[in-house]
Amino acid sequence: MILEQHGIRPTAQRLRVAEILLTAPRHLTAEQILASVRETAAGHVSKATVYNTLKLFVDHGLVRQIHLDPERCVYDSAMTPHHHFQNVETGEMRDIRPDELILDRIPTVPPGTEIDGVEVVIRVRPQAN
Repeated sequence: MILEQHGIRPTAQRLRVAEILLTAPRHLTAEQILASVRETAAGHVSKATVYNTLKLFVDHGLVRQIHLDPERCVYDSAMTPHHHFQNVETGEMRDIRPDELILDRIPTVPPGTEIDGVEVVIRVRPQAN
């Protein structure tokens, strides 16, 4: 079981969140996950339980948290390095393979720090006619 392999004790709520988020590559907000959990017969699950479960999954390397703006973040079940297109009108996220985006130069990092990773989000919208 993937949760146990990552040191997470499986509970009914955690299993349900994992089933929604980890069975296929997805980009979902906590609210979308909460709505999906509540649609099932899994019983009542609180918003706090979903947020705590997502934090646990992030802390144990099961999902990545991507902050899109101060109001919203999504949880990405694909843990391999990659970038994203974000449709600003629909919120849809699409993966960009690392080999599809070439960065020629990265700025010098502040003293005493090192690069932990680079994630690029390219915001798109439908073309105006």
